[in-house]
Amino acid sequence: MADPLAYHITITTYGTWLPGDRRGWTKRGGAFQAPDPIRELEAAARMTEDACRLDAEQRELVEKTAADHCRIRGWVLHAVNCRSNHVHVVVTAARPPERVRSEFKAWFTRRLKELERSRRGGSEIRENWWTERGSREYLNDQASLDAAIRYVIEGQDRPGG
Repeated sequence: MADPLAYHITITTYGTWLPGDRRGWTKRGGAFQAPDPIRELEAAARMTEDACRLDAEQRELVEKTAADHCRIRGWVLHAVNCRSNHVHVVVTAARPPERVRSEFKAWFTRRLKELERSRRGGSEIRENWWTERGSREYLNDQASLDAAIRYVIEGQDRPGG
């Protein structure tokens, strides 16, 4: 099989989409699961910090960091959209999508911590910004790439977006 044209990577913020969530959730390996309120309560009880909601300045910083990282790595950034509880990135990179996702998460975290240090001085700064993993979709043809770009750019403020 040929290499994909791009990846659509989605990363949720810490504590905002737990296993068992009422919207449904994705089990490791990609299998979609029905809501499970008991599992959601158990996951919430294991959290070490409050859920992470990104404000406008933080979201802008995440988007800028994605663009900067792609430029430095020589990746093609097709679209990025950071919301209060997740970020979508459509990117072409000659690396496995799990590695791309890990690099984004590491750089997003680094830049968000720098921002928080400048805002708070010596105050305690959050440790957990993102969920452990995230999703990745292989975009193997131009139609799926175009659809992912459209969804990321235009589909985030509509119901189900």
